[in-house]
Amino acid sequence: MKRIYFDHAASTPTRKEVIKAMTPYFSSCFGNPSSLHSFGQEGIKAIDKARETVAHALNAQFREIVFTGSATEANNLALRGSIRQFKLLNPNVRPRILVSAIEHESVLETAKDLERDGVERVIIPVNESGLVDVERIKKELNERTVLISVMYVNNEIGSVQPLSEIAELIKKWKAVRKEKTPYPIFHTDAVQAFNYFDCNVEGLGVDMMTISGHKIGGPKGVGVLYVRDLQPKTNNVQGQKKMQPITTGGGQEFGMRSGTENVPCIVGFAEALRLASRERKKERARLLAIKKYFWSGLKKIITDVRIYGADEKHFSDASPHILNVSWSGAHIDDVIVRLDILGISASSGSACASRASTHSHVLSALLENASRGIRFSFGRTTTKSEIDETLKRMKKAFKAY
Repeated sequence: MKRIYFDHAASTPTRKEVIKAMTPYFSSCFGNPSSLHSFGQEGIKAIDKARETVAHALNAQFREIVFTGSATEANNLALRGSIRQFKLLNPNVRPRILVSAIEHESVLETAKDLERDGVERVIIPVNESGLVDVERIKKELNERTVLISVMYVNNEIGSVQPLSEIAELIKKWKAVRKEKTPYPIFHTDAVQAFNYFDCNVEGLGVDMMTISGHKIGGPKGVGVLYVRDLQPKTNNVQGQKKMQPITTGGGQEFGMRSGTENVPCIVGFAEALRLASRERKKERARLLAIKKYFWSGLKKIITDVRIYGADEKHFSDASPHILNVSWSGAHIDDVIVRLDILGISASSGSACASRASTHSHVLSALLENASRGIRFSFGRTTTKSEIDETLKRMKKAFKAY
């Protein structure tokens, strides 16, 4: 029985082109990129080339790209690093952070941890479609607001947030203050977005952006944090330093992420990013058609199935690769196990929390009585024939519903 993988929001298979690009840096080009000899120069040259590729893909500057060990680390650096810098400049002011209710755990748990250190944490609610309340953000802004973190595409329901609208709101608020300050900083977790949506940081108006390697056909163990004006040259508002490092050591990554760089994974990340950028428009259209096709077939098998997030009339407004559903009588863990027995891999939401959480904080934020749903997430290797085979297997297994 062929196994069918519908958990691309959790991780994607590493592309063969990426593996090919990485391979030399495991063997012949193994030098430490901080070394001055030729072996080290090969390593730093590869990192510089990768950084140029990433900067170009984001419409950013070379020195605004920080490589990390994961998206979780990048999110921690964005939040903790920003707060550390603010406290350094304003030791007697209580910092404030705004995060949406449906952020990834690496943002929500970090914000909660910062609260224990005296930071004021404000949770911004979302509506039933999973869209953040922009007016609430506007209401919550004040002179102590250090950072606002709103994810681009939600990892459980695929809702797409109005980042440009939020960025414009922040810009206008800063203009009214007429002070030379970088605050509030606008951060977005774009881990689920890059494959299908424009991530031009200038167009979106974000100050920080997080991306993950293994969500775009790259390797695990590498992420990126984009930071606008990371290396300031002046003392004006654009030149004020936005964050402090949260790890200390040799000062790699412009002093923001000490530790010997993972050259193979950084090279692989850049190659995956390049390929995803090239295929983005085509893949978005293809997967939207697959999502609609799957939903149409699923409704014929399970009559009371429901969607979390954007309904079928608004599929085009959400990410094409995520469909989160539930139906009456469905015990989520049992359904996922039954699907796995059928050779179909789906999930109940974030892989980072699936073994520890009894409910989904995302679905709870949408609907008062919601607990968990079944997330089918598609990717580059998903085909229409796989959808047909999945529906065929599900029809036999779930005919009682």
